[in-house]
Amino acid sequence: MISENLENLKKELPNDVTLVAVSKTKPVADLMEAYNAGQRVFGENKIQEMESKWQEMPKDIQWHMIGHVQRNKVKYMAPFVSLIHAVDSLKLLKEINKEAKKNERTIHCLLQIKIAEEESKFGMEKADASALLASEELKNFENVKVVGLMGMATFTEDEKQVSEEFMKLKGIYDEFKIQCENFGIELNILSMGMSGDYKIALKSGSNMLRLGSAIFGERNYK
Repeated sequence: MISENLENLKKELPNDVTLVAVSKTKPVADLMEAYNAGQRVFGENKIQEMESKWQEMPKDIQWHMIGHVQRNKVKYMAPFVSLIHAVDSLKLLKEINKEAKKNERTIHCLLQIKIAEEESKFGMEKADASALLASEELKNFENVKVVGLMGMATFTEDEKQVSEEFMKLKGIYDEFKIQCENFGIELNILSMGMSGDYKIALKSGSNMLRLGSAIFGERNYK
């Protein structure tokens, strides 16, 4: 089923869209089925679970941290994480830079922009993100690289609202992309869209999708 789902999705997606297989709560056997079907990018929302799977699985996998990140946990993923999606503060970037330096790595990050109406959703306001990208502190971080933006739409069946939220993020991304050229920062990733809304996200200009149940089936909640 997993390999079939992947095959069908890859037929549907444009070549320039990166598919992140959201494997949180799923056993390694399921991940290996996806791996054997050609999937190499996996997303987790708990650092300990991601670290455990990284230890066990092939080393050509790119691991993406897609959940909210606590600063005191960064050290556990710093040796191997490829991309951190949900960066929402300068303090967090500072910690990532510190731990990346210890591991002699550069870690790529996305700034999470708050576009949903739900209070439970994390993310930065546009003005705060703009100020961060223009800050002297960011310029001095040698081991982190901000490469794009990420956002989560409101969990609703109102497709018009979801579309408006995604288009809002696309507008911010386009604006920041131009702004960042002045700071020597190249933004090229817009991560938006999950299993329930990825088709809307694609129409809105997403080039990175985070899909879990569309690949692995419904997940076990933890």
